[in-house]
Amino acid sequence: MEGIVVLEFGAPWCGHCRLAQPLLRAWLGYMAGVIHLKIEDGKGRALGRSFRVTRWPTVIVLDGGRELARVVRPTRASDLAPLREALDA
Repeated sequence: MEGIVVLEFGAPWCGHCRLAQPLLRAWLGYMAGVIHLKIEDGKGRALGRSFRVTRWPTVIVLDGGRELARVVRPTRASDLAPLREALDA
């Protein structure tokens, strides 16, 4: 999984972001070698805009800077399936 980066856009006060944390921690616990970056997003934050993030949390998997998959507001383990499938491909 070398070169894989997981970007997690959100805000510490966001209820959806806080609810997703246990789910994301469990999923990331199985991802040895993956770089996980939590990025605080909000008005005037250029990085979130450059990735067209409009809702939180948004989780994006990158490989060498290329987007492989993204999920928005995951609430169940099954919501993370697109991320798992992209990493298995």
